[in-house]
Amino acid sequence: MTHIPDLLFEARDLTVCYGAVEAVREISLSVARGEVVTVLGPNGAGKTTTLEALMGVLPSAGHLTYGGVDIGSWSIADRVRQGLTLVPESRDLFGDMTVRENLQLGAFSRYLAGERNLDDDLSRVFDIFPRLKERHRQIAGTLSGGERQMLAIGRALMLRPRLLMLDEPSLGLAPLIVAEIFGVIARLRSEGVAILLVEQNARAALEIADRGYVLETGNLVQQGTAAELLRDSRLAEIYLGHGRSGEDLAA
Repeated sequence: MTHIPDLLFEARDLTVCYGAVEAVREISLSVARGEVVTVLGPNGAGKTTTLEALMGVLPSAGHLTYGGVDIGSWSIADRVRQGLTLVPESRDLFGDMTVRENLQLGAFSRYLAGERNLDDDLSRVFDIFPRLKERHRQIAGTLSGGERQMLAIGRALMLRPRLLMLDEPSLGLAPLIVAEIFGVIARLRSEGVAILLVEQNARAALEIADRGYVLETGNLVQQGTAAELLRDSRLAEIYLGHGRSGEDLAA
């Protein structure tokens, strides 16, 4: 694997099985501090499985290091406490609770650790997502799809993550909301948060990412800088279904 300066997270030879079926086969990837890395691939490629394995939701084989420490034996709670967070595609909000209550629950592990003053974190989330501030008393289940995604990301930010993993954050959202979400990703990177992004929207992901990996049927088939992948004919073939030039993906 190419040496990445200021490495924060690395997976080497990650393998995930469902019974006898290998869903992900010996893939390796890394994320540096303050870097956006995207994982691309068609449906069924193993993208969500990879994120869930990195978070500890699924058992896996291979080597995981975070901040130079082997975390293979860490529980999900251990990973969360140390700043790893995952916003799943399902968003998993508490639909019968308010926006503010969902955000406060996002910091519950910090509360258990003895932290009591979370007002600064709430203010930061409301600054990033002004719409959540406007709706802080609203029941989460009544929010629009875009607002629910904002809330899911905001709740993760209450944990003060060092590595934020996002699974399909643009799924089902209107283009203007997608642009807003990706603008937030750019802002978080500028603030030093590392982001591992799984996306079907290849162009949007590569326009915001520093580097990318491409999965196909559980195998790592390509990797490189975002600029390299945007120009790559192989990536265009995966996403467009034929051999058009890589420039079409960036059009």
